[in-house]
Amino acid sequence: MQIKHLQNKSIDYALWDKSISESINQLTYAYSWYLDVVSPNWEALVSENYDYIMPLPLKRKYKLPYIVQPKLTQQLGIFSTQIINENVVQLFINELPSFSYELNLNEQNFYQNAEVCPNYILDLNQTYQQITSNYSKNTKRNIEKATKMQLKVRYELSLDAFITFYYSVNKKYNSAEQSFVEELIKTGISKEKMSLFGVLSAKNEIIAALCLMHSSNRLTYLLPVSNEEGKNSSAMFLLIDQLIQNNADKNCLFDFEGSRIEGIARFYKGFGALNHPYYIIKRFRPEFLIGKI
Repeated sequence: MQIKHLQNKSIDYALWDKSISESINQLTYAYSWYLDVVSPNWEALVSENYDYIMPLPLKRKYKLPYIVQPKLTQQLGIFSTQIINENVVQLFINELPSFSYELNLNEQNFYQNAEVCPNYILDLNQTYQQITSNYSKNTKRNIEKATKMQLKVRYELSLDAFITFYYSVNKKYNSAEQSFVEELIKTGISKEKMSLFGVLSAKNEIIAALCLMHSSNRLTYLLPVSNEEGKNSSAMFLLIDQLIQNNADKNCLFDFEGSRIEGIARFYKGFGALNHPYYIIKRFRPEFLIGKI
């Protein structure tokens, strides 16, 4: 297989997006519009006719190229309409145009020498009753608790309301820069690929919110946030249950984006989600080159 390294200006965006949309492992993260936001001037490895394609989130420091997984981009890697075996994965890794990289491959890119990471996915192609029969007892209790507290789901939250709430909540992790998140959501909404939801308290105040990313066959739990009241009243349990109820019996997946934190993983598994791992490859990541990402 001949693989070409293309700089951004040489990538055929129309052919690229067509290849992603037709691939067996389609993910929104790999569309050109998403990559333009999270990794401006991204490059690519492509085979003939774009039968196999791999986005390269390249950066440069001291004129040295390095590859690092962009923020809010759980998986990239190789995409194709054909089966992607480990030999194909190795061919693409051999062609990476950098000695230093850390890149998340997608779940169809098995690579024996990679680090394995969990990702929890719920198949919505079953009735709501069938799905809820696999809810854990704890999940059912929390949904009942939120319902009794008269919480309400708002299905069309404004971007300003979401951003204001998201950055008002103290988090145990570092949030991406506000301008970056705002640009990504604004672009996603303009492409009709993102929707914003909120959960309101009995006093009509936002206590939880979610940016949900959607494609033809996947709903992705991209940016969830709850304040203390939202956590204490189990607001996110109610919101996810409502989204599942609204999308049950569709040929679609609910992608929780996974977590290595046991408590968060337990939350996802409580809805019946199953682990579909993805793979991380790393090589030569000197601190002077990577710095703080």
